[in-house]
Amino acid sequence: MPPKDTDTHYVVACQGGGATDLEQRPAPSPDAGEMLLGLRVVGFCGTDLFKLTTDSAPPGTVLGHEVVGDVLELGPGVTKFSVGQRIAVPHHVACGECVYCQRGNETMCEVFRENLMEPGGFADTILIRPRATELAAHTVPDGVSDEAAVFMEPAACVLRGVERSDISTDGTAVVQGAGSMGLLHLLVLRAALPGIKVVMVDPVAERRQLSLELGAAGAAAPGDEALAAIHEVSDGVGADAVFDTVGGAGPLQAGLDLSRQGGSVVLFAHAPDGQRAGFDLNELFKYERRILGTYSGALAEQKRVFELILSGALDPTPLATHRLPLDEFEKGVGLVTSQQALKVLFTPSRAGGA
Repeated sequence: MPPKDTDTHYVVACQGGGATDLEQRPAPSPDAGEMLLGLRVVGFCGTDLFKLTTDSAPPGTVLGHEVVGDVLELGPGVTKFSVGQRIAVPHHVACGECVYCQRGNETMCEVFRENLMEPGGFADTILIRPRATELAAHTVPDGVSDEAAVFMEPAACVLRGVERSDISTDGTAVVQGAGSMGLLHLLVLRAALPGIKVVMVDPVAERRQLSLELGAAGAAAPGDEALAAIHEVSDGVGADAVFDTVGGAGPLQAGLDLSRQGGSVVLFAHAPDGQRAGFDLNELFKYERRILGTYSGALAEQKRVFELILSGALDPTPLATHRLPLDEFEKGVGLVTSQQALKVLFTPSRAGGA
């Protein structure tokens, strides 16, 4: 095999129309306050799939943001890390100073939406911008696997919704959808609130069975079966909180039906473009229900989730069902869309000599 060209690397770039291709590009190098990571694993996220299937990522875009990598190079002024360390890092960091940050809505901060990874996570090497390097990157200690650490960012997104729901540790929850994010909700709920009972709702029997194996108190198909399951677990009261990982007006209505009086429905998924909800407003008003949107995770949730992973309370590794090199990106997408995989993790490209 010829020696690896350190001046270039390979990335998975969007081509338009949902297509991607493995491209060779100049490798980035860090400026002051930045660090360069060599990819170890990157998770394929529901948001990545959404951007591909809706063709909302411009051609040339490199998606991917759930990253664990090795420090290859440090820019001037970076003293927090050393070359060779294993790092988990998210791609968004709020400013900490604006009105949104000061009032607990960090994920609405204008600065938060800036992608702090160049070119993106689906790349052999990834440049981490100063704000993420300084504030959000975590050293992964020995004993914590790549497969666990890579869930820091998505699990923090889940935890934000859990905490905003105000559910108590002895409460009852419903999670709609038992795909990778729905099952991650189950694991985060049980790690953060050890006494909680969780009912999973999904039309696929195999996924319902897996949720029971991962600790769900019940699992049911949508509709009457789900209502019966949550009534059994909650002594007829209904769920304190329903977490919708499916998206859309239908699941929202189902969530309201499954929630108790005074309960919450947390929206954790995109709805179809332009879709509007239609439900009886008095069912919300008279019975003090709440509907909450939750978007991404901030530094506080990332820190707490990382601590749960380090302690062993949160073990998301059963959700990582496939590992593929970046060269096989399209295969990984196909496995997810055909429901043959839960979570696909991509490793460095073979083309790059990994």
